[in-house]
Amino acid sequence: MTPSPGHSRRPVNLKRRSRLAGEAAAAAAEVESSLSVEADLSSAAFFDVDNTVMQGASIYHLAKGLHRRKFFTTRDILGAAWKQAYFRVVGVEDPEHVAEARSAALAFIAGHTVEELESLGEEIFDEAMAHRIWPGTRALAQLHLDQGQRVWLVTAAPVEIANIIARRLGLTGALGTVAEHINGVYTGRLVGEMLHGPAKGEAILALAAREGLDLTRCSAYSDSYNDLPMLSMVGDPCAINPDAKLRAHARAHGWRIRDYRTGRRAARVGVFTAAVAGAAVGSLAAGTAIRRKLR
Repeated sequence: MTPSPGHSRRPVNLKRRSRLAGEAAAAAAEVESSLSVEADLSSAAFFDVDNTVMQGASIYHLAKGLHRRKFFTTRDILGAAWKQAYFRVVGVEDPEHVAEARSAALAFIAGHTVEELESLGEEIFDEAMAHRIWPGTRALAQLHLDQGQRVWLVTAAPVEIANIIARRLGLTGALGTVAEHINGVYTGRLVGEMLHGPAKGEAILALAAREGLDLTRCSAYSDSYNDLPMLSMVGDPCAINPDAKLRAHARAHGWRIRDYRTGRRAARVGVFTAAVAGAAVGSLAAGTAIRRKLR
């Protein structure tokens, strides 16, 4: 049973919620594979997922697969998903409002079991995600493994799906959004908030404390300026398929930059991912509407 985030009508303490989400993600992180070379236990690498490890938003591909399998209806989550995506497209966000919407975004999974989501997640990875993995980023992750370092994914996607991606890629494990469940059944609430922005930094800090990591010897990879909290806390940050703001920041600070996209695809994928990823598990209908709007 995961701890309850609680409910209050008082203003949301976003910093506290980010810390709670990060600590929950670190607590849920498990070592999925052992190192076959001499281990370097004080250093590690952290990879964002969406548009960093794989093309597009993993949450969108998950939602599309679950929708096809009648896991939920469009009506179940259309309101929350569209609200999140709309805020990201027009660039208007009220932090407290967004936090509340994110907490409600997974309400549709209430009553479903962890086992059910994990089973469907395996199928969805094979059909919709496996062929979208960026070979270049996968090679970077393998370099860290070959050097005896552990490699974790750090993503806003549900930790159950993040663990599947990490396991299929042969990585150490994953930090992801933790949904509350009791006796293996989801309540529809989150522990803290989505693992996004500052919450990712909190998760890495908690994991580093647990695993004895020296963050100055660690690396982090992301495509998004929103991940500066994660990128800035390590000694070796790298921008992968970066958005415009992150590219400028990386250049100004002498960070490594790797781009595995080309031309129009790079611009289109970057905007689309930013719009969809914040919608938690996002609905197929909302995602389609946004793509049409952006085109």
